[in-house]
Amino acid sequence: MPNILIRDVSQKTIDQLKARAKEHNRSLPGEIKHLVEETVKTSMEEARQRARKIRTSFGKKTFSDSVVLIREDRSR
Repeated sequence: MPNILIRDVSQKTIDQLKARAKEHNRSLPGEIKHLVEETVKTSMEEARQRARKIRTSFGKKTFSDSVVLIREDRSR
């Protein structure tokens, strides 16, 4: 099986990946492999269909614009 080498990954990213791996009881390489394989399985159309399904599940409920809330928070 071929190998992939990824260079110049930030320490923050490595730490986050290690934390994810620990949460899922995987090794770091196992977590990275899982993420890559799951990512390429999902086509853009499948992602759009999932997003539509999620939006539909909310029904007619509307949500406020988070930009307004963020600006209010920053101005404090």
